[in-house]
Amino acid sequence: MEAARKRFLSLSPLVVSLGFVSLFNDIASEMIYPLLPAFLTATLGAGTAAVGIVEGVAEATAAVGKGVFGWLSDRKKRRKPFVMAGYAASVAARPLVAIAPSWGAVVAIRFLDRIGKGVRTAPRDAMIAGAVDPKRRGVAYGFERAMDNAGATIGPLLAALLLKFFFTDVRSVFALSIVPGLLALAILKFSAREAKIVAADEAPGPAVAARFPRRFYAVVGIFTLFALANSTDAFLLLRARDCGVPLWAIPALWAFFNGAKALTNTPLGALADRIGRMPTILLGWLAYAGVYFAFGRVRSAGAIWALFGIYALYYGLTEGAQRAYVADVAGEKARGRAFGLFHLSVGLASLPASIAFGILWARLGPAAAFDVGAILALASAVALAAVSFAFRP
Repeated sequence: MEAARKRFLSLSPLVVSLGFVSLFNDIASEMIYPLLPAFLTATLGAGTAAVGIVEGVAEATAAVGKGVFGWLSDRKKRRKPFVMAGYAASVAARPLVAIAPSWGAVVAIRFLDRIGKGVRTAPRDAMIAGAVDPKRRGVAYGFERAMDNAGATIGPLLAALLLKFFFTDVRSVFALSIVPGLLALAILKFSAREAKIVAADEAPGPAVAARFPRRFYAVVGIFTLFALANSTDAFLLLRARDCGVPLWAIPALWAFFNGAKALTNTPLGALADRIGRMPTILLGWLAYAGVYFAFGRVRSAGAIWALFGIYALYYGLTEGAQRAYVADVAGEKARGRAFGLFHLSVGLASLPASIAFGILWARLGPAAAFDVGAILALASAVALAAVSFAFRP
């Protein structure tokens, strides 16, 4: 407890403010997300391939935006306007799911929502990197991810309570998601003060001229390979339904999962500061491979809950460590571009990953789809270990 308190006190006010923005934004987002797969399949009549298309298009859209707006935030030397616009777009788009007449309309709404994510993510990550000591970046990103996942815990619990005691139609829950979204915007507007972007230790010249080392491109390439294994978590929620988890409990399961992530993000982000980024990421990818292999074979609701708890460790080990690595190798002038390239690469890979997973599930069954994901994750871990050895100091 004392160590956690010291880690929190070491964070800058900007990081803390952005953490609370993530908290309330994810409460809004996760009031919708865990219910979306069942809404698409049971209410709107879509199949598993359609679920893959919806989430693949959503994440690919966000990926393109991250690449473009990370670069623009370097050019403008301002991050906050992009962050503000991105959150505002998502807050406006998300509640529209409540009136969606078809799964095609959901694709369009998710497209708008993910445009917002694409606008804000790379500039926000660059803001965090510039607000803390480089040796504390792992814990800073871990804290932001922990707050994000805390919101992703509260949001589904709120949705579950609303469905259990107040509403029978998920559309009412979707509409109410606008309330925490507006709170996130208020915190961002009035509390998050951006520091001026300076780079006195770097050579003069335009930000876009900065070059990244070969190690950066090699590792981002491997991150992209792993992203091909990392299809949307919506399929895990469909698997939970297959194994007997009732609809009202799906948000509770998602809340449990995100609560476990929130508890592990900061300490495992700090672990990346201590033992190194690459070993921490490798541990996460090995955990991912094992969990995906098991997801294809479970049959009971109890086993699903246990696997979601273990799966949270993958996020805790990798979310902060990957962002800290990108910040480590990018100069301040080009940090937005570095995050943009990172998010663009892994995000674009999510489109074929999710579509292929849905097709494999529909044609060969869930076990085959999960097995392919596990194999790709193991291959990525081997490649990352090889690159880490090749570029060792």
